[in-house]
Amino acid sequence: MVYCVTVFGNLLIIVLVSYSGNLHTPMYLFLTQLSLSDIILATDILPNILHAVVVKDNVISFMDCIVQFYFFDVSETTDCLLLTVMCYDRYLAICQPLHYAYIVNHRFCLRMIVMTWMLSAFVVLIHTLTITRLNFCGPNQIDHFFCDLDPILELSCSDITVVEIEVTILSALLVVIPFFIIIISYVYIIFTILQIPSITGRQKAFSTCSSHLVVVSMYYGTLLCVYLVPNRNQSWKVTKFLSLLYTVVTPLMNPIVYSLRNKDLQNVVEKVVNDLYKNHQ
Repeated sequence: MVYCVTVFGNLLIIVLVSYSGNLHTPMYLFLTQLSLSDIILATDILPNILHAVVVKDNVISFMDCIVQFYFFDVSETTDCLLLTVMCYDRYLAICQPLHYAYIVNHRFCLRMIVMTWMLSAFVVLIHTLTITRLNFCGPNQIDHFFCDLDPILELSCSDITVVEIEVTILSALLVVIPFFIIIISYVYIIFTILQIPSITGRQKAFSTCSSHLVVVSMYYGTLLCVYLVPNRNQSWKVTKFLSLLYTVVTPLMNPIVYSLRNKDLQNVVEKVVNDLYKNHQ
């Protein structure tokens, strides 16, 4: 049920944005890419969990494990970059409204989308190929519900220093730095909103970025909790639970958050339902 709702909810956002000309704006264009990334993440993780639970088959080949890790990492990295781009879009719309239409045009959006996907795919490929060169001659049981980085590295009998250095550098560039960019952008956004004289104006400005702020909080909140667990050997159950949040719950909640807090999407849904009802009559 979770997998079906996740895929249906994210596909619905993609279809609604494509269907309605009123939603052909940069924010919704980036939102469709976030939904696509969430579909990839859910499809990469959940069917394998269902297979293990229903069929009682917990065996996965080495290459299948590497492929699962690759698409998981690509999706997570893409989410980080897309959330940063969406934050920059909101920053320009609220803090630099006169320059917004000039900077955030159709060409800019396409460039950001292509660059985000290509950068994620290429960067993740680097340390994924490094992992495939490691030797795995010891235990072959992964203490996790999917092939994550740490459980894979724990099974290696090679020196994993190079992989750890690569992951640290790439994580700093594609996860940590975007996170600080988002924080700084929202400091400017909040400061600008507080300077708006009318309460209605402040509420309208904040409503344009509230959904994004909720999604960023859910996504980075769980990632930071996983990263800040002091001793993974003693808190591995906690780590797996938190991993479940950002691999399963977050892709499920993203379309729900954007749908419940977005009047434009709600209006398009009402229009589609009314059109279908009229055609049926």
